[in-house]
Amino acid sequence: MGEKVEAGGFDLSDRQRYRGKLQQCLAALGRLLAEKRFDRPKNLMGLEIELNLAGADGMPRMMNAEVLSRIASPDFQTELGMFNLEVNIVPHRLGGRVLDQLAEELHTGLGYADRKAQELGSGIVMIGILPTLTQQDLVSANLSDVDRYMLLNDQIVAARGEDFTLDIDGVERLTCTSASIAPEAACTSVQLHLQVTPGRFADVWNAAQAVAAVQVAVGANAPFLFGKELWRESRPPLFQQATDTRPPELQAQGVRPRTWFGERWVDSAYDLFEENIRFFPALLPFCDDEDPLRVLEDGGVPRLQELVLHNGTIYRWNRPVYAVVDGVPHLRVENRVLPAGPTVTDVIANAAFYYGLVRALAEDARPVWTRLPFAAADENFENACRHGIDAELQWPRPGRGGVTRVPVVKLVRDELLPLAAAGLDAWNVAPADRDLYLGVIEERCRRRTNGASWQADTYHRAREAGLEREAALAAMTRRYCELMREGQPVHTWPVGFPGARS
Repeated sequence: MGEKVEAGGFDLSDRQRYRGKLQQCLAALGRLLAEKRFDRPKNLMGLEIELNLAGADGMPRMMNAEVLSRIASPDFQTELGMFNLEVNIVPHRLGGRVLDQLAEELHTGLGYADRKAQELGSGIVMIGILPTLTQQDLVSANLSDVDRYMLLNDQIVAARGEDFTLDIDGVERLTCTSASIAPEAACTSVQLHLQVTPGRFADVWNAAQAVAAVQVAVGANAPFLFGKELWRESRPPLFQQATDTRPPELQAQGVRPRTWFGERWVDSAYDLFEENIRFFPALLPFCDDEDPLRVLEDGGVPRLQELVLHNGTIYRWNRPVYAVVDGVPHLRVENRVLPAGPTVTDVIANAAFYYGLVRALAEDARPVWTRLPFAAADENFENACRHGIDAELQWPRPGRGGVTRVPVVKLVRDELLPLAAAGLDAWNVAPADRDLYLGVIEERCRRRTNGASWQADTYHRAREAGLEREAALAAMTRRYCELMREGQPVHTWPVGFPGARS
């Protein structure tokens, strides 16, 4: 959804014309794949982090336009809500000291942005869901003043035809309605990109799907929404419900949601783009002047703008990406599973674990997706979101066949961390970086601590000390921000508040 979209209406023929263009784009993609026109391997990865703005009181600040004006860097952009920003790190080649280099760039960039925000009485917060957000904050009036967000909201609301219902039953239960998609803005994530060749795409995507639950379990950082303690990672159910174009009747018919885990392992990137076109109506039917098949006939490379825009309105947790850079097309897997934060070190540790694990699993002689039913991977994802680092997941039984249930901390420490280390070695990542950042994941599992567990434990300490719910959430958020800025990984954070009795 990063395209510049001009606001305006659509007439009755626009969607039919757009559907035809999508089919042309899909045919062109098929030819590009068949003719092997894609970029050669470059081991390129990219990183985006969605951020919150909050004041010294821990409360959200609706001022991203003012803060972005102060930051004055193309690396920082708007996001859906006025309390959101996004930072984009330029692509890096996996290898050497890339992880420490990324950490240094993030420390520098986020520190600068935080100082600029503080000049305006705000600050940068990396967290899955800002715990102090209220229903009154997440209304259409607080959507960023950008055409594409307003238009996307209008089209999703029109497709649904009624208020959105949020119903998340976790430690506590939240039920409410919204007249807009604004609650989606509460979900702030990390997106990890990996450029792959067409021949490797399916293996990498399948591997990423298989480990999505593990990523969520060890990285969970969003246990609160609207004052309620919900799932350990509440972003996925919130995102699905806040963007759901299906009224209850269509849900009952089994119509697929636009925020989607998927329903099968794939054999090609083509499978995912074809599914998107077959299952999901257009929300933004803007037609480009390009004739993609004519461009191919003339020896050029089509931009496939309709396909790209449509793909951007379908929120797979692992999304296929087609892009053209310097006249050469490439494919990426965009991993959208992780919440932001808690610290730069934690973000880079999550990235190291993902890139290492996906490399190792994609090259395994007995791929995990041939031994794990897709339905089990889907169920794992929900269990991980619900229970975080305490989740039990289904996983292939080593050596003996079949699937067993195993605590995620045991699975990670016994089986997946060694695989991630081997994967980082295959990327030629420096051993010092490998050991430092995978060590963070190991310690989280050893201590059974991540951002979500720290938030919940510290909140309950505040309640036990006599604070009311809203005051406890604000106090916990302020303490989170202090420790986030100090920068030590979350498994080292003391629970509670300085000076308070333990």
